[in-house]
Amino acid sequence: MKLKQRSVAAVIAAVALTGAVLAQDCKPSKWGPTDEIGAANYITPQSVLAATQLVKMGQTHPLGIVVEPGMPALPPRSVSLQIVSPGQNNGRDLTKDFGLPAVYNDDLAQLWFGVGPQLDGLGHLGEKNLYYNCNHAFDFVTLSGLTKLGTDKVPPMVARGVLVDMAKHFGVESMAPGQPITAADVDARMKAQGVEVRQGDVVLFHTGYTDAKLKTDPKTWVSRQPGLTTEATVHVAKMNPMAVGADTWGLEAVPPAPGDRVFYGHVTLLKENGIYILETMNTGRLAKEGVKEFMFVLGQARVKGTVQMIINPVAMW
Repeated sequence: MKLKQRSVAAVIAAVALTGAVLAQDCKPSKWGPTDEIGAANYITPQSVLAATQLVKMGQTHPLGIVVEPGMPALPPRSVSLQIVSPGQNNGRDLTKDFGLPAVYNDDLAQLWFGVGPQLDGLGHLGEKNLYYNCNHAFDFVTLSGLTKLGTDKVPPMVARGVLVDMAKHFGVESMAPGQPITAADVDARMKAQGVEVRQGDVVLFHTGYTDAKLKTDPKTWVSRQPGLTTEATVHVAKMNPMAVGADTWGLEAVPPAPGDRVFYGHVTLLKENGIYILETMNTGRLAKEGVKEFMFVLGQARVKGTVQMIINPVAMW
């Protein structure tokens, strides 16, 4: 027994040492070595007030698509839902418990928070067990929740939103599965729209893919997607946005462009820059109406220690 305990202790010590060595090679965040919210630090009273000035027509639009049981998602993610009426079976009502013939329903769900429209937190994806701000998985990832970098730490996201219509750039209603978006494509489309990305903005790319494929071809939708190349992701990160998103389920091109690694844009944004990712955003109306900038507002559910969260941000203009 003592030998086993020593072996376990040795393994734990080795893992901890590996984490320490890796952390030594990691560059701390520009917001300090203890920061947990990354690019959300760009939010200031001044930036919020500036964003409110973008609301000129009184229009609002939900950027979250409807989440429903059975919808396609990256395996093994899923959603199941039951509506229950506690204590009201066999025709009972609440007269006995509350003195009135009331009836009510409750929701009972089992789901992954990474289904449908979602916020990817800074604890979602790293590299070699290192995450944003040199946090090693050994130190903060537990079965019962993250002890650092949880999405509950993210403050209300109120910012200038920018839509970059890549479908229009390519002259299509919907980009093709796996079609890459390069840095040159991003710059060309932004120039054509007459829009720029400023520090602390939320940048959304419209590909038309979810509008075209989610309902008509769900198997293709969830297995492939158009999206950013690694080079394009690095390019956008240098613009210092608070968040980058798209109307696709994973942001980057799948399968990746030649020479790219799958989902490596997540590493660039989340781990290297503390920039949040917004997936499966409902951008169709914005593209159709030519909305290129808007006020973006997100107050996500604050479930402690979560990696991701299903969201419904609002665009206002």
